[in-house]
Amino acid sequence: MKITDLKTFIVGVPEGEWGGRYFTFVKLTTSNGIVGYGECYGASFGPKPMVQMIEDVFQRYVLGQSAFDIEKIWRRAYSSGYTQRPDLSMMGVLSGLEIALWDIKGKALGQPVYNLMGGRVHEKLRSYTYIYPDPKKGQDSSIFWNAEASAQRAADYAAMGFTGIKFDPAAPYSAFDPRQPSLESIALCAKFCKLIREAVGTKADLLFGTHGQFTPSGAIRFAKAIEPYDPLWFEEPTPPEKPEDMALVARGTSIPIATGERLTTKFEFARVLECRAASILQMALGRIGGLMEAKKVAAMAEAYHAQIAPHLYAGPIEGAANVHFSASLPNFLILESIETWGGIHSKLLKKPIRWEAGYVIPPTEPGLGVELDEKVAESLPYSGNNLHLEMNPEPVR
Repeated sequence: MKITDLKTFIVGVPEGEWGGRYFTFVKLTTSNGIVGYGECYGASFGPKPMVQMIEDVFQRYVLGQSAFDIEKIWRRAYSSGYTQRPDLSMMGVLSGLEIALWDIKGKALGQPVYNLMGGRVHEKLRSYTYIYPDPKKGQDSSIFWNAEASAQRAADYAAMGFTGIKFDPAAPYSAFDPRQPSLESIALCAKFCKLIREAVGTKADLLFGTHGQFTPSGAIRFAKAIEPYDPLWFEEPTPPEKPEDMALVARGTSIPIATGERLTTKFEFARVLECRAASILQMALGRIGGLMEAKKVAAMAEAYHAQIAPHLYAGPIEGAANVHFSASLPNFLILESIETWGGIHSKLLKKPIRWEAGYVIPPTEPGLGVELDEKVAESLPYSGNNLHLEMNPEPVR
């Protein structure tokens, strides 16, 4: 069962939908006609060079190989060009191809992927959502900085069954971070926490997101202002390149620290664990190196009594991979959903991801249990050259 073909899809996210500007999907086909889908988390380069990188890695390391030889393919790509070190772009490419190989493997064996990763530990997966605007109420992106509107929206989510609500009013983040938070920003964020806590009571955890904006001392000042509202986590308070600094924050606050969406491979996550920089790891499966690499990190985390909360600001194929990964984990905490997996995330799949009253229900079909609707994907081409996410190019004061 050799891999014979690759197809890529760069899908533009329609206005008013969430998950980034576009999704990068890959489709692998085997010599006996089995198809597997994966998703790459694009980072430093635009979609056109990303496609070229995917094609290059496929030609060098995947074409003609057995879909079962995931470890061998991974090590060869990781070592590409005499590197053998974490590389965000290579890992973004490899992650999508690796996820597709697992999809093929599951289909070939007639088993859902989680059964091939140790079996299903969880019958259902607790999920959380960001606070997104409600177009039915005429809301727009200004809700992200409006504490009163966000609190009402959080109450709506709690009524739907969500037991975790995430928000990040400390934006914007800048290419010139880290910085000290302003008193105005600290006051606004404390107001968010106060009003949302009042709105949801003990029905839902508060998940406070930042994007590495702060110095360690600034993050500790910030954390003290929101500690009274007992957030479940303080996310990525300092930039990701030096977990030793994040560890200073972890020791300076009672709020658990969460991090990982910008990290890749077991080697970067090992530093986080060794430094005790975070007790909640948020790997993006489309960036870390794929399902098996994420499983290795989760095993390391288990030895440190750290928990796993997979990150998702991408499309539904990475989302489906998160579901299988999470279902197999003894140290799973909570799964990121983009609301209830409706909208573009539902339209792109022939059978949507199942969400019920705050929980995602793992599928029982072979492979990832989802199939990309290629007609829908091809009807939404992304023609721009922007990055998936972009930082403010000027300092923020």
